[in-house]
Amino acid sequence: MEKTAFVTGGSRGIGRGIAQLLGQKGYDIAFTYNSKLEEAESLQRELREMGRRCFFYQASLEREEVAEQVTDQAIADLGRLDVMICCAGLTAHNNLRKLTAEDIDFVYRLDYRSYMLCAKKAATHMIESGIAGNIVFITSTRGEQAYPEDPLYGGMKAALNRACESLALELAEYGIRVNCVAPGATAVRGSFTPEELRGNPFARQIPLGRLGTPAEVAGLTAYLVSEEAAYITGTVMRMDGGLILPGIPMDAEAEAPSWFRLPDHYL
Repeated sequence: MEKTAFVTGGSRGIGRGIAQLLGQKGYDIAFTYNSKLEEAESLQRELREMGRRCFFYQASLEREEVAEQVTDQAIADLGRLDVMICCAGLTAHNNLRKLTAEDIDFVYRLDYRSYMLCAKKAATHMIESGIAGNIVFITSTRGEQAYPEDPLYGGMKAALNRACESLALELAEYGIRVNCVAPGATAVRGSFTPEELRGNPFARQIPLGRLGTPAEVAGLTAYLVSEEAAYITGTVMRMDGGLILPGIPMDAEAEAPSWFRLPDHYL
């Protein structure tokens, strides 16, 4: 039987890399996009050229009932759901003195609440259908390493890491595994050569000396939902080139960019 996967935020960046690799591995795919229709259409064409069924939906997942409705639609279109990948989100930096209630609500609803509700719908379907499926949250090393102006995004990623452990315990009896993949600084826009990944100024702060790629995050995600990882659940697997290992820079002469603050277009 063909396997299926639903990827939120699948039209670009890490989500797109995951959808592409799972398609290559024989999965039929459903995914959401937020605003770039042309990116969603190009991914659908690519997956259909692989011989895969593919469905996509515009979804503002922070809005009331959208996460539940779009997950139900994906299950209906695919016919079953084996893998739920929650990847949609918005990187944000928030200065506490400028923080608004709207900022808090938006990041919470998109980066945490939608993950829980998609997981709920997916797990309910898997249990009712007798599917020993997989749920994966794409989080971030910012859920482990503190940065200035990061109480919301980093805080929500930390909450997902912790929630994953409880969900893994709850769903283990049904054979459903729940894990997190936590990327570090990842080049999520465009196509990057090895020279560009190493030449980025932020790469100097990474022990392996370069940014990561969506394809690498996709590889780890695909492994986690495979039979080879059948004994792994409730874990957070970092993929950051050693980014958060050093802690405070030990070399007083080293140039550190505002306590490793990441540019907005990197996770």
